[in-house]
Amino acid sequence: MSLIEFDRRSGIVLLHAADTCYALRVDRAAGTVRTLHWGGALTLNDLRAAQEPDAETNSFHAPLDGTEELSVEGQVRFAPPAIEMRYADGTSALEPVADGYELQEDADSAELSVSLRDSGRPLGWELHYRVRRDCPVIERWTVLRHTGEHRATPLTLLRHSAAQWNLPVLPEYRAGAVHGGWAGEFQLRRTPLPVGETTLTSRRGHTSHQSNPWLTLDAGYATEEAGEVWTVALATSGSWRMTAVRSADGRCSVLSGSGHEGVEVALAPGESWTTPVSTGQYTPDGFGKASRTFHSYVRDHVLPAPEELRPVVYNSWEATAFDITFEGQRKLADLAARVGAELFVVDDGWFGSRDSDRAGLGDWSPRPAAFPDGLRPLADHVHGLGMRFGLWVEPEMVNRDSQLYRERPDWVLHLPDRVAHPLRKQLVLDFSRPEVTDWALDWLLRTVDTFRVDFLKWDFNRSFTEAGSTGHRPDARRVFVEHALGAHRVLDRLRAARPALRIEACAGGGGRVDLASLARTDQVWTSDNTDAIDRLAIQHGFSQLYPAQVMGAWVTDSPNPFTHRAVPLRFRFHSAMAGALGVGGDLTRWSAAELDEAAEHIARYKKVRATIQTGHQYRLGSPTASGHAVQYVAGGGDESVVLQWRPGPADRARVPRLRLRGLDPRAVYRVDDDGGTLPPDTVRSGAALAAHGLPAELPPGDYASRMLTLRREAAEMAAAANIAP
Repeated sequence: MSLIEFDRRSGIVLLHAADTCYALRVDRAAGTVRTLHWGGALTLNDLRAAQEPDAETNSFHAPLDGTEELSVEGQVRFAPPAIEMRYADGTSALEPVADGYELQEDADSAELSVSLRDSGRPLGWELHYRVRRDCPVIERWTVLRHTGEHRATPLTLLRHSAAQWNLPVLPEYRAGAVHGGWAGEFQLRRTPLPVGETTLTSRRGHTSHQSNPWLTLDAGYATEEAGEVWTVALATSGSWRMTAVRSADGRCSVLSGSGHEGVEVALAPGESWTTPVSTGQYTPDGFGKASRTFHSYVRDHVLPAPEELRPVVYNSWEATAFDITFEGQRKLADLAARVGAELFVVDDGWFGSRDSDRAGLGDWSPRPAAFPDGLRPLADHVHGLGMRFGLWVEPEMVNRDSQLYRERPDWVLHLPDRVAHPLRKQLVLDFSRPEVTDWALDWLLRTVDTFRVDFLKWDFNRSFTEAGSTGHRPDARRVFVEHALGAHRVLDRLRAARPALRIEACAGGGGRVDLASLARTDQVWTSDNTDAIDRLAIQHGFSQLYPAQVMGAWVTDSPNPFTHRAVPLRFRFHSAMAGALGVGGDLTRWSAAELDEAAEHIARYKKVRATIQTGHQYRLGSPTASGHAVQYVAGGGDESVVLQWRPGPADRARVPRLRLRGLDPRAVYRVDDDGGTLPPDTVRSGAALAAHGLPAELPPGDYASRMLTLRREAAEMAAAANIAP
């Protein structure tokens, strides 16, 4: 079956994405494109039969509102526009004309483009759609173009959404999103959507800790396992905006695009602007299925190297901060190798005059006082221990106290007639300028080659303030979008030139986590907060869209350096094992017994990390529940891993049994409990594990946890155990 079907007489276009459908109609009479259906599978005959004329109501009603694929300002429209622009005469009203559509299709995917233009004015735009046979996630983006002759006056884009997603009319609407701040990212909230406009945004020049560019919508009663859920996510790393519009007459739309209020883009004749990709997904099977679908999408269609398991990392930051020396790093590397780390990362403080956060950013050569012979001896030592070697870098930033700033103060992203306010004692370099990104690429390549670097932790430690590009454009605030595009170009060129290099995206923790960053990196630093208890809620929210494979999670010291909470080493490891495991504590202060225990946990994690990082994830309860757990099931169903935590003292009330998901009901599984609360010969059928579950009792004591590993038994062993499938 073709992925895209047409009914040219009615203008209906039907897109098939796995077991879901998206339908639109090119309405030439109205000069626009209208949404017909987004949900379960339908046929063209179904859609033809379902067509209804717009009901005529009154002179205050706009039948196009909430029904267009990309609404504009002008004619009879009152809803917020997805495209808003300003012509030379100061007007913004458009009169769209739908010119037609084109299709490209192969065996696995198809792309549709629909062309529109403004009648009598020099603006054209194309709506793009991509669907895949194996994936219900639909990708959409828009290309806007100044179609005037070379002598024509520039026009200005005020709002340039990638897509408008229109939901079917529901009795109620509930919005789900994550909010928070530095060291408290990804706090999940689901709240009723009020009538009006609800906007999630970042005005900071990066994705931000405060919110993340995705949104779920449901009718108010979807659960983890059941109910219709619509998800919209935007692949952008600069400023962005998503607006959910609920009208008084019951319609609901989501507008998503880069930029925020005041970020204008001027187009000269012949110039075009391509928006980021906006993704949308429908599922009838609850929030858990929505998450698993997006996890698969990220692995299959976003990540550069999804087939690789992420290494166990050791990072030196919390052990040393800026007090870095060659001998100190070598000692930490020896201990990291002892516990089983596979990647050793030297964090901030290795370069320039960087003995504090006051100086050195921009001067990317080894600090002589710390590394008198350069970094190569340390890299060679780390490689000799069988580990890969990594470095922390912050290419987009500069200290005033640096040679780079003294030589090129004009490279700073700043308004010259305004007071510059350094944050973390640093300023932002203007990555919208090619000469700045060329400089960054040059020293990055030189650093990687000279010091045999296998891994970069790419950080970004402050938001934009007083920002405007020094490129002297009238639309200087477009740098809130174009800076991130410049960083993307550096990453793309760096990876193309050094394909073996692996990169972690970081922005003071989770301030730059998005689909566009993940298309160019291998994992993200989830939060600067490494407290094992706080991380449960952070990781719960993170998992709503992003897979465990990309979620960097460290085991650090106790009491935690951030919260001063004392948590057992076992719990800290079980918390961090839920993602790409790392260690960040000061191993020189760990006892021999703690080092041995760490080695045991890491060895156990390595045996099951393929299932954790690439398996299907099921959330069993919330982080506030006394029996909070997360389950991972390998693709073939032969192995499953359950991590369970009690984030506090023991609860006197009985905890509900762990009823597992995703297992073959006809298979038999042997259960290994590293906490020793289950008998060592526990064997259960998949059906029993789903229907009746396992006892949820954890080992005694505060902050208790355990890891369960389930492996499918061979048929003859299951028969010998007298367990009916």
